[in-house]
Amino acid sequence: MKVVPFLVFKPIVIEVEVHQQLHAFLREQGEATWPHHLTIARLVARALRLQRSALIQVSASASYQGRYRLSYLASIMLWPGSVMVVVPEPIRQQLLQCEIPRLSEWMRVEKPLCLGFPDPSFGGAIFVSPQEWLADHLSPQPQLPATIPLILDGADALEEWVCDHVTAVLQPHHWDALLWTCPSLAAQIRNLRVALTHALFQHPDNPYRCSLIEAPEQEILIRLHHLLQEHRGFRHCPPWPSFWQQFLDPESLKWAEVNREKGTFSLHAAPVSCSEVFQGLWSQRAVVLLGSHLDSEPDATTFRQRVGLEALTCVQFGAEQQTEAIQLYLPDGLPMPNTPQFQAALVQHLQRLLLASVSSAHPTILIVDDLPLKGQIATVLASYFGSRVRVETLELRGGNILVTGWEFWQQAQQYIPPPQLLVIATLPIPSPEDPRVAGRMAYYKRRRQDWFRLFLLPEALRTLQRAIAPLRERQGVVALLDNRVLHRSYGQQVLSALSPYGRLDYVDETLFQGENLTLVDRA
Repeated sequence: MKVVPFLVFKPIVIEVEVHQQLHAFLREQGEATWPHHLTIARLVARALRLQRSALIQVSASASYQGRYRLSYLASIMLWPGSVMVVVPEPIRQQLLQCEIPRLSEWMRVEKPLCLGFPDPSFGGAIFVSPQEWLADHLSPQPQLPATIPLILDGADALEEWVCDHVTAVLQPHHWDALLWTCPSLAAQIRNLRVALTHALFQHPDNPYRCSLIEAPEQEILIRLHHLLQEHRGFRHCPPWPSFWQQFLDPESLKWAEVNREKGTFSLHAAPVSCSEVFQGLWSQRAVVLLGSHLDSEPDATTFRQRVGLEALTCVQFGAEQQTEAIQLYLPDGLPMPNTPQFQAALVQHLQRLLLASVSSAHPTILIVDDLPLKGQIATVLASYFGSRVRVETLELRGGNILVTGWEFWQQAQQYIPPPQLLVIATLPIPSPEDPRVAGRMAYYKRRRQDWFRLFLLPEALRTLQRAIAPLRERQGVVALLDNRVLHRSYGQQVLSALSPYGRLDYVDETLFQGENLTLVDRA
């Protein structure tokens, strides 16, 4: 790779040029309302110039709206050397088709751009998806030098990307491929598959449609592995070799997803901790990671330990008090979610909230993650509000009430207009009833580690911040009906994750009259 000698530039020239160019661009385009554009642009430019890594945390609202992206794009456009940008595909298309052309035209800079992996001597900006980046890094022969600076956009999903990438999955059609590859073992493979199917379907059904692969199923799979060892052909039948590599690791998390309607299953094996994958991921290169709520602490100590990052420049930008604060309705006296009285009290509060917001021209979102309870709540509300009530659909109009779980809402946020009212029935603490969650909890317990503080609570806080991000745009109302926030020791951490907010002790129709709300504290 051709490297431009650093001595060509005077000290801090790149930071000054980025600051001046971006400042003028933002003023002309009318996009100077977010106060951190120039700071982030200088941080990224400095990281590229000095080859020193940085970790930048922005608020959930800034991440949701993608405000910060112009900042690092300006630094990339003016940086004379090559740089790799890791960004999810939908965002990559937006950058290449919209943001970069208008920035490049205004700056009069022709920066070479490339999708995928060009010749190592390429001196422009290389845009790859997280999957492409990880596949290249974990390949025995990476296509790009490990010294090219890296900008990773969306670092809050980094652990999820890595976990998904290293998870080995056997789908039903992979068994057919195995039969074709090892025809001499066809009868034995079929018999073991039948035995495995019978064992998996003995597990009781659950809302997550999956179960851990317990000792009886593991014994069957080990017998299959011993059988295949006698036939070298299976090594040329992906993804079986990678599945065995993960499955035979005693510390791996093993589960099966069962489709009882079709009578099929898929097998999954993944490391509980991806710390080994992160080893070597950051060496020899400058890395800039950008994301929201990577860690509750400004120096992101816990996050850096999990992903193997050494000491680096850490900067955290919180939400703006005047422009990103929500109205938080947090009533006291509600029954705890795990009590029989909770559902009736929840319905009463929902009726009051929905009647108060009836004049809103925006959809109302109600998050109930418990599957049986979600169906029951939707039925009860439909008896009061009729066809306004919808369940997990993108076909919404103003005034609709969307009843949804956490997962659907996170995926649907970008397609639904920001609501004026978001009602949260219970905190998004991962349920131990999910076998995958139970498996990870067991991993922490074996190491005598605090599984709640290290796993469940951080996951809940990240989910919560992402869920309310759309409401910060219009200072909407968030009604949190989980009394654990007020009566559990971790409640203060939840409130810190929701900050900034104005506390309400009642909700009425005046909150939903007009498009622009004034932040108040009615507690």
